[in-house]
Amino acid sequence: MTTVEIYLIALALIFSVPYLIWRLAGLDRVAPLAVVQIVGGILLGPGVLGSWFPGYYEFVFSAPVVQALNGIAWWAVMLFVWIAGIELDLKKAWENRVDSGITAGLALGVPLLLGAGAALLMLLYSSDWMGARATSWQFVLGVGMACAVTALPILILLMEKLQILREPLGQRILRYASLDDVVIWAVLALILMDWGRVGRQLAFLLLFTLATWALRRLMRWLRPADRWPVSLVWLILAALGADWAGLHFMVGAFLAGVVLDADWFDQAQLDLLRHHVLLTLMPVFFLSTGLRTTWEMGGIAVFVAAALLLAVSVAGKLAGVHLAGRLLGWPRGEASVIGWLLQTKALIMIIFANVLLDRQVISSASFTALLLMAVGSTVLTTPVVTPLLKRGEGLLGPRA
Repeated sequence: MTTVEIYLIALALIFSVPYLIWRLAGLDRVAPLAVVQIVGGILLGPGVLGSWFPGYYEFVFSAPVVQALNGIAWWAVMLFVWIAGIELDLKKAWENRVDSGITAGLALGVPLLLGAGAALLMLLYSSDWMGARATSWQFVLGVGMACAVTALPILILLMEKLQILREPLGQRILRYASLDDVVIWAVLALILMDWGRVGRQLAFLLLFTLATWALRRLMRWLRPADRWPVSLVWLILAALGADWAGLHFMVGAFLAGVVLDADWFDQAQLDLLRHHVLLTLMPVFFLSTGLRTTWEMGGIAVFVAAALLLAVSVAGKLAGVHLAGRLLGWPRGEASVIGWLLQTKALIMIIFANVLLDRQVISSASFTALLLMAVGSTVLTTPVVTPLLKRGEGLLGPRA
């Protein structure tokens, strides 16, 4: 068979297997399709399909096919992260800065500390958890931040399903997640800081600042129909500059979105673009992520690490949000709902972990453990939050 034909077989597997599992098993009531696609990527990867059917795996996911899939995956994740940057609404967070600052700070800080502690335990067990080019502080901070991440796009999908996205409570949760998103990418940039290329990185930041000033003036002058193509070129150039500087192209893609105002785009079109990227492109990224999983340290060790990371991420997020609730005088039950909704880690955490793996801050075994943790925390969210919302009284009231 030709490479094109094998490539199309791979695409058929990527798009059909997770969907059939999600629909036929009734998982649509528990988790978004994206979560099942992430699990599907793991199952189709070398650790499961490649282990059970090595001949078939090597035939379908040959080097030329994987290379072609990686090209789609890179573009998909660039678009997705760029849209996430555009959708950040920091103006609302600033208007409610006391509530947002305390809650977002504790919701991020407590799981970060507990996750860093878990990373230290992993290093005590074996240094093989750490990537070949990492120092201890980079590994510890990277894993700790992975435990603190909230996936804003998946959070939006879950709150839409729960019918609370447009409610005051839903908007507050978006503010908390938005602030945390900014910190997450700032910490990632710190971890990736390459002192051997610090001149390049400073030059990139300077040029990016100047280019942002010019772009914002241009975008205000352009017609709405012209803003889309111009902003896509901007996305590509920012990603290229960040990767050239050693900060990774995903950091550049996020920055390219953050400096654009959502008001410059039709919200319905922006929502539709996010939906289509998730539907048509991101499944390929999930598959490419699954192809990077490994069980080299042994399945039990990886599962134990994943369970430890899941426990500290869930406990840390809940503890931080409950502490914020006590300080701010929230009504009974509100902290639990907010804390569990902020558990959603799939997508952004996986993107975060992909960057750490690319830069060899974490090993493939750590990446697999983080991936399992992200899936577990996201799958838990809907089954736990649904009864909490049903029991809660006044949680969807008018308080902003």
